[in-house]
Amino acid sequence: MSTKDVIYELRTQNGLSQDDLAEKVFVTRQAVSRWETGETVPNTETLKLLSKLFNVSINTLLGSPQKLVCQCCGMPLEDSIISHEKDGSLNEDYCQWCYADGTYTYSDMDDLIDVCVPHMVAQGFSEEQAREYMKQMLPNLDYWKRYEELSDDGQFEEFKAKLIEEINDLHIEGMPKLTRLNALVGSYVNLEYPLPGGAKVKFLNDNTTYLGNQLEPEFGGERCFGVLANMDFILICTYGCEGADPELVLYKKR
Repeated sequence: MSTKDVIYELRTQNGLSQDDLAEKVFVTRQAVSRWETGETVPNTETLKLLSKLFNVSINTLLGSPQKLVCQCCGMPLEDSIISHEKDGSLNEDYCQWCYADGTYTYSDMDDLIDVCVPHMVAQGFSEEQAREYMKQMLPNLDYWKRYEELSDDGQFEEFKAKLIEEINDLHIEGMPKLTRLNALVGSYVNLEYPLPGGAKVKFLNDNTTYLGNQLEPEFGGERCFGVLANMDFILICTYGCEGADPELVLYKKR
């Protein structure tokens, strides 16, 4: 799809007239018309505004001329999983799991490999093949090449360690000791919890990246503990297979 078709489709899907779109990105209606006829294309700054407005990558706006991959984990990037900056704009270099609102979530390559390998095994790789592939591929990605430059000197790891300690100090009955927090995108873990009155509620934002993990209960059984947290809260729940029948154990403001 060409740029003119992409802009027309996004504008009409969002119920905007050419005048509406022009106002939102600070151009004239005539400029929008010229984009949609293919006479011109938006300049770089306008492409950034359009990207933020429609929550799609500049690569998509330009007709997807490149195959984007996360420069931390190597995952192919689609608009739905591209990371965001603190101001809400997209960062087309990373997925939401590796970069969350301006923060890199991995500082140890081996930790990242441990997280990725089970997903690759589920796709047909052996564990040995998956680990070898990741060990060969990751050092060639921009994040790991520039790690010393991009690193936060361990501040995020210190935050995670403090958060793990705080969660373990809650002493939730039946929940084993938490040793690791992984990046988890809200849309994948935003379960609906039943309230006493019969209503159901979600506590998370689908587009936000949180820290969390799944833990097998100490007393056995088919239900798991789910842990989710960020700077503002800690949430602990239990659920069955693939998140079925979730029950809220604790929601604590920090």
